[in-house]
Amino acid sequence: MTEIEFLIEGGEGPAAPTFLFAHGAGATMDAPFMTMVAEGLAARGIRVARFEFAYMAARRSGGPKRPPPKMEVLQEEFRAAVEALDCVGPLVIGGKSMGGRVASLIADDLFASGAVCGLLCLGYPFHPQGKPGKLRTEHLASLKVPTLICQGSRDAFGTREEVAGYKLAAQVNLSWIEDGDHDLKPRKRVTGGDHATQLERVCDAAAAWIKAQH
Repeated sequence: MTEIEFLIEGGEGPAAPTFLFAHGAGATMDAPFMTMVAEGLAARGIRVARFEFAYMAARRSGGPKRPPPKMEVLQEEFRAAVEALDCVGPLVIGGKSMGGRVASLIADDLFASGAVCGLLCLGYPFHPQGKPGKLRTEHLASLKVPTLICQGSRDAFGTREEVAGYKLAAQVNLSWIEDGDHDLKPRKRVTGGDHATQLERVCDAAAAWIKAQH
């Protein structure tokens, strides 16, 4: 496995809580959404460490534009990132869409060993777009790690109405972003809001939650 490169910002002192932040299936770690959230959390006292899965990192060196590998491969890469990250304070893992899903599949093991204290997912892909019957929720029913999922109410990968019918563990907290899509973006003509303001609110909630986990 190639060496993992981190993009780190924020944190007030060595014991500051850290959020290990993974990207979605089609975006880099420095994509606009990732950057806005990372900067927002950093401004609120959270140390944010972004990284890329190997298939995405390979694109930077002229590699082919390949789809993500199997989930098992991504899980091992996320575990490797946890091990490689220099972290003194409490650690929360998670990510955007696919990145959050991968983290959710390894979070309980890491929580049991004391390596992490929480899981944060931004736009969780409860099912593939257009396939509401193909759920990715089985493990969410038994999660023991404290979890926060920030989800747009009209997310095509899991709307508020759809998620209301899923069996989720008591440790899973849902923060609904009104009229948000999969990027948590509202429709301005409907709400009068904008993406940046919406993400500021998300960062307020996420930062407060992260700080409460230790």
